[in-house]
Amino acid sequence: MTDVTADPGPRPASPSADLAGRAALVTGASRGIGFAIAAELLGRGASVTITARKPDELAVAADKLASDAAGGDTSRVLAVPGNAGSDDAREEAVTKTVERFGSLGILVNNTGINPTYGFLMDADLGAVRKTFDTNVVAALGFVQLAYRAWMGEHGGAVVNLASVAGIRSTGVIPAYGASKAALIRLTEELAWQLGPKIRVNAVAPAVVKTKFATALYAEGEDKVSAAYPMKRLGTPEDVAALVGFLVSDAASWITGETVRVDGGILSTGSLGSA
Repeated sequence: MTDVTADPGPRPASPSADLAGRAALVTGASRGIGFAIAAELLGRGASVTITARKPDELAVAADKLASDAAGGDTSRVLAVPGNAGSDDAREEAVTKTVERFGSLGILVNNTGINPTYGFLMDADLGAVRKTFDTNVVAALGFVQLAYRAWMGEHGGAVVNLASVAGIRSTGVIPAYGASKAALIRLTEELAWQLGPKIRVNAVAPAVVKTKFATALYAEGEDKVSAAYPMKRLGTPEDVAALVGFLVSDAASWITGETVRVDGGILSTGSLGSA
């Protein structure tokens, strides 16, 4: 009998080179989900710019991506350090992507922060404001810049990293959840306004095993994953595979959607500790 709680093991290889000739920008990509998305896009033939706040960590990530995902081809990986909340940093990342690769047809808004937990009546409004600025306003800022630099004339695909916490209340991460709900609505508005040349979708993960989400399964991974029909937490690769599909031509009639990648947790009617 198959042990459904075990690690899913190696996944099927990505479609061969279906993104060849395209350039992507992935934010918050020095580790975790963003890093996995960058690796997925590189594996499918794209050239990729990665951004994150810490230059040293970003440089290490770029080296690893070039070595492992790009087959040693350093010309297809560009690292541009910067804070997604900064207007100047966003502009630099977009500008350098187009200068280096000659295009920008894929944008993945992965950067997200969650500096506040618990009862909203005790929430620091400065932290809430920063959460929305980084998780929502910065994402729109990147889309605006990508539109002006390339996509407005040539088309493209955008994927925003939302969360199941933006679909259903958790009581644990309410400000973060509210910001992701706003990002989901932003995704729908952008899809309507930017079609048909630009497709805009979102993905909504549940708890994924990353450093960012550690607090959500600190009480015990087995205990948390027991609430999921799939009996395990997500991996960055689970999310990356979905993003790779959504930016590809195989998803050419999909826009304005928020696709759940949640191990079935929403089907149970509860988010548990997600």
